Amino acid sequence: MRVQRVVLNSRPGIHGTPVAANFRTEEANLPDKLNEGQVKVRTLYLSVDPYMRIRMNDYSGADFIKPWQLSEVIDGGGVGVIEESKHANWAKGDFVTYFNWPWQTKAILDGNTLEKVDPQLVDGHLSYFLGAIGTTGLTSFLGIKEKGHITVGSNQTMVVSGAAGACGSLAGQIGRLEGCSRVVGICGTNEKCSILVSELGFDAAINYKKGNVAKQLREVCPSGVDVYFDNVGGVISDTVIRQMNQNGHVILCGQISQYNNDMAHPPPLLPEVESILKTKNITRERFLLFDYKDKFESGILQLSQWFKEGKLKIRETVINGLENMGVAFQSMMTGGNIGKQIVRISE
Repeated sequence: MRVQRVVLNSRPGIHGTPVAANFRTEEANLPDKLNEGQVKVRTLYLSVDPYMRIRMNDYSGADFIKPWQLSEVIDGGGVGVIEESKHANWAKGDFVTYFNWPWQTKAILDGNTLEKVDPQLVDGHLSYFLGAIGTTGLTSFLGIKEKGHITVGSNQTMVVSGAAGACGSLAGQIGRLEGCSRVVGICGTNEKCSILVSELGFDAAINYKKGNVAKQLREVCPSGVDVYFDNVGGVISDTVIRQMNQNGHVILCGQISQYNNDMAHPPPLLPEVESILKTKNITRERFLLFDYKDKFESGILQLSQWFKEGKLKIRETVINGLENMGVAFQSMMTGGNIGKQIVRISE
């Protein structure tokens, strides 16, 4: 069987910005027969995520992320439907997800690696399993639960950078649901600021490309910052940390502003910022989602419940076609998405 797939065509280079040409779409053959324990799947949706930029380098700079190899098929989060099964747990028509789904129109996978998804949890929106009701939502939810130390009734202020992205757009809402009295987002366009406040329940939003961010932050966070959900790193994060209160907490989720740089992740902070953390007793620990696998099931159920109750608003940016995976990735890395960036491969 002939299928389409996407491979890594080239690397962006040292400190390089990824472009669509770094990815190549080509045809490949699938075996005609399955081995015991295997399933054939048709891909429905694929995810592109900021951490993938690290995988484009010769080395990832992070011990928990493996680099992609040139001319080999790329993988990431995916959702699909089983078309044929030689695995006792799977039947034709089952919907499944996998964290290392190959970027192919169809694939043969080890049935033991897959997880079943229930369309009822997302009211039929299967792509949500790659976003709000999947690892993205779990990252925001468990990051806040495990590292945010939010207490109901304590009048805590949370700031979220990359607030209109996949994790950020959920983190602000979850911070509010968990008990923050004020939630402020930082993003890159006036349109995104408007959506954060009018649709997603943020109290205020700052466009970091306009005006003095430090000054605006003081205006919208008059009592300082208690919890910072960090998606971007760099200058923005330095600015937020300088305005954090004693005994605050940084949830170190992502560093998208630094991913084009070939360095260790997370990159070191400025000495001045490190001094602020120590002087004010601010916690800042790397958050790794897969350290909390035992909490995935309960977390997904909570996220689904909030979604069904209308308490968690979900935004997606969807591009069609496997051939557009590179375009989608480039757009996501430059802020072209609102909410989760998804590529629809088939209906």
